[in-house]
Order: sequence, then structure tokens, then C-alpha cells
Amino acid sequence: MARIKLTLPGKLLHSTQIPVRITDINYGNHLGNDALVSIIHEARMQFLQASHFSELNAGGTSLIMSDLAVEYKNESFYGDVLQINILLGEMSSAGFELYYNISNQSGKLIAYAKTGMVCFDYERRRITPVPKALQEMLLH
Repeated sequence: MARIKLTLPGKLLHSTQIPVRITDINYGNHLGNDALVSIIHEARMQFLQASHFSELNAGGTSLIMSDLAVEYKNESFYGDVLQINILLGEMSSAGFELYYNISNQSGKLIAYAKTGMVCFDYERRRITPVPKALQEMLLH
């Protein structure tokens, strides 16, 4: 069975810490895969908010996730504080990739993840170009 292998790019955009809550723990007594995706979403929202953007207004456009990949490395448990570093991957005329390097408070690697983000006009229900303000924020 082929496994996903993510190669993280070098451009760090944002770093944040998010604690693992008791509601993030599954029946295996570790961080659930669904909870990790929610933690990634929270980290992305904090990153956007730090530049006064949101997923509904990122420099004049909305963002929609086109794909998601997660490569799990180790378990995480209740009480862990996850360090999430967000890195910029490839950009296109209508979107960009964000990569996530997730480790615990001891520096133990928990997971790598990637989201494909596409600029989207919800009123017209169509993809739009990356606005200049968003490009500048991502590239600087």
C-alpha cells in the first residue's frame, strides 16, 4: 500500500500553539484524526487573522479548501500543547498550498499536513484569481 509522503517547503508563514483538549481524544486514548484536522483549521484561522484576513475575506476573496493530506508520525495525547508551523507551498493564479509541521511541547513530530486553498467567490459560485493583497501577505 502506497503511503502519503509530504515534503515541507522552507518558507515559514506563521507559528502557533494549540492545546489538545479532552474532546480531541478518541477511543484509542489519543488525538483523533478528525480533531487534528480541526486543529489545523484553527491554526490556519489564527494565521489569517494575524494579517486581518479570514477565510471569507482574504484580501477581497474567500478561500475554499480543495484538498487535504495528512501524514501521521506519532500519537498525541490530552494535555499536549501542539506547535503548528505553517509554511507556504506552491502558488497558482487561483490558489496556494499551505503545509503544517505539527509537533508536541517536547519537540516530538506528530504529523505533517497540506491543504490546497483556492480563491472562491461564494456569490457567483466560481473560482477567482488570488488578489494582490493576499499574494503580498503570503510572499512577504
